[in-house]
Amino acid sequence: MTTSKRHEQGLATRRAVLGEAHVARAQEQTSAFDAPFQELITEAAWGHVWSRPTWDHRQRSIVTLALLCAQGHWDEVAMHIRATANTGASREDIQELILHVAIYAGVPTANHAIKIAKQTFAEMEDAS
Repeated sequence: MTTSKRHEQGLATRRAVLGEAHVARAQEQTSAFDAPFQELITEAAWGHVWSRPTWDHRQRSIVTLALLCAQGHWDEVAMHIRATANTGASREDIQELILHVAIYAGVPTANHAIKIAKQTFAEMEDAS
């Protein structure tokens, strides 16, 4: 497969945000079935949106987490909380975004986001 410049940039950004180990696992697990999807998210999400210069990775991390919490995508929330080790978003940033989630997406959603954040932070501490 020939990769585009956008794909190459996306892969670099994805590695910078999620970490080399995560991206390597995703690539190893890619099958013929999900290869087109992996290509799409690498080029569109990581190569286009996450690689834009207007916001830094911390800002994108905060917005991404708020959106994922609001939509209840809990596996993705945990993954992006782990990514804050690379993006510079702090625990205080996550506290603030969850407060916004409570007001704009509902208290039960924010309550579950807090549960996921606490679990993920504990896992991160155990791993270090």
